Amino acid sequence: MKKKLLFVIESLDCAGAEKSLVTLLSLLDYTRFEVDLMLFAHGEMLEKLVPEDVTILKPLSYLTFAKLNMKSAFLQSLKLKNFDYLKARLKYSWAIRKKKCGNIKKARLFWKNISSVIEDSPKTYDIAISYSQGVPTFYVAEKVKAEKKYAWVNTSYKLEDKEKIFQKNFYQVFTKIIAVSDTAKNIFLKVYPEFSPKINVIYDINDFELISKMSYLGKSFEGNFSGNKILTIGRLSEGKGYDIALEACKKLKNYGIDFKWYVLGKGPLENQIKNYIKDNDLESHFILIGVEANPYSKIKNSDIYVQTSKFEGFGLAIAEARMLNVPVVTTNFDSVYNQMINGKNGLVVEMNSEAVFQGILKLIQNQSLKKEIIDYLKNEKKGNLEELDKFYQLIG
Repeated sequence: MKKKLLFVIESLDCAGAEKSLVTLLSLLDYTRFEVDLMLFAHGEMLEKLVPEDVTILKPLSYLTFAKLNMKSAFLQSLKLKNFDYLKARLKYSWAIRKKKCGNIKKARLFWKNISSVIEDSPKTYDIAISYSQGVPTFYVAEKVKAEKKYAWVNTSYKLEDKEKIFQKNFYQVFTKIIAVSDTAKNIFLKVYPEFSPKINVIYDINDFELISKMSYLGKSFEGNFSGNKILTIGRLSEGKGYDIALEACKKLKNYGIDFKWYVLGKGPLENQIKNYIKDNDLESHFILIGVEANPYSKIKNSDIYVQTSKFEGFGLAIAEARMLNVPVVTTNFDSVYNQMINGKNGLVVEMNSEAVFQGILKLIQNQSLKKEIIDYLKNEKKGNLEELDKFYQLIG
């Protein structure tokens, strides 16, 4: 009999955890598993890459209600003579307006105000997996019936006291906690040392053959620009360090370098980034190109891949650039040395714009160093499908 598995994640937007999950799902043996996927936001780009064997569950009824404008939400509540959804929605809206909220705090406020109206999962599973922190973890802990529950930790999870106390009760429910790197594990255990016996490490799975194949199918950069093509991939959010990237870009321009710095991503800082680009006359240099399900042709055709993150659980885009033999300049975030060897497969620099600028400049001006790095990358081990074996051992 097939084991019944449930995966839960916020959405399948084009980000590291999401790409990691899609890769995992593409590799699973569906003669052994019956797989459901629960999303809290539907319609994102990577959904079309989910294998047909996976059942994407219909949206939770509250999430459908939450998409209505306030007039329609009120009229529906009136028609059904049930104002529970509307009350919960208003309470949550008020809570996040009252306080300046990052994603971690938003997740807590969402669950405190909304969880009472979210229905339990109607099915019972052998294994339920929350594949990201926050709401998916809370949902699996409280709303899913499963013999075993696993929680993925795919970021450097540093929690303030209030969040630490709130989330502890949820993590206690899980059979195992899976960190995506040794560094992510160590940071999590600084917050929750009591969970040391139940934490394992399974790195984000990289399928080199798939990425190599897709790099020939995707769209490369438009136009015939012959200067230095720099690429960054990442959500347009605080943690990705776009303030550092923009300042480094400005320094490159002022230095007279011939370059274009392309950015694949979307997120809450988009307008702020666009304003900086306009105010500093960087329209021809720092180019936002949205999101793509297949970024690999752009990665392959980049001269330098740059990551300016302030924290990462692993850094999947760096791994993808390395697999396609593109030299990397990255900030020294917590988990960077899980895959980077400074001066060998790229450059690891301090977390500021001057250091990033100097790192990029070094690769542009020192072509022999750049060639040495590319040669090293060509001989690096490609992919890590052995992590799939760890996943199979975990779920039995």
